[in-house]
Amino acid sequence: MELFNPGLFADQLLIQRHSGLNHQHFQNCDDYLQLLISQESSQLLKSHYFHKRFENIEISEPKNRSLDLIIDESLTVASSILKTEPDDLNIKYWFNLMQPGHITDWHSHDDLDELLSGVVYLVVPENSGELLFKTQPETRLAVVEGLYIFFDPAMRHAVSKNLSESYRLSIGMNFGRYSIS
Repeated sequence: MELFNPGLFADQLLIQRHSGLNHQHFQNCDDYLQLLISQESSQLLKSHYFHKRFENIEISEPKNRSLDLIIDESLTVASSILKTEPDDLNIKYWFNLMQPGHITDWHSHDDLDELLSGVVYLVVPENSGELLFKTQPETRLAVVEGLYIFFDPAMRHAVSKNLSESYRLSIGMNFGRYSIS
């Protein structure tokens, strides 16, 4: 069964949804990640080293109820967009922790058989960067806590410089039929 509608983004660049979860879930998730980072936990898997930082942080065996709820909500929304059941999709996700001055370069997520890419924002200080899409003209999107943004995995995107005095935290996601290892 083909899950993905190739015309899904023919008339729209992206799909935005607001989380039904409250601020405390995002705070709990942030606290959990910050604790693992402070402990230099072996559960953290870091990849994509650019601009003197790891852009992606994965947790090998996550044990946090708030994170579970966020991932479950993400799968539910993604499956609704793709018109399939949540159990028919796999999710690969990672944290993006952007300290003051950090950026994320232009990239896409179409490496495997991703059907949909997305991001949800957990901690968003004012002036902590915009999500950019490589369109003509370039699309710039201000983000807020609890905002989901879903887009075509082939869409090139970046994040502008964090000009705040604090970090910004988001969870990047890919949804597909590939096996998660």
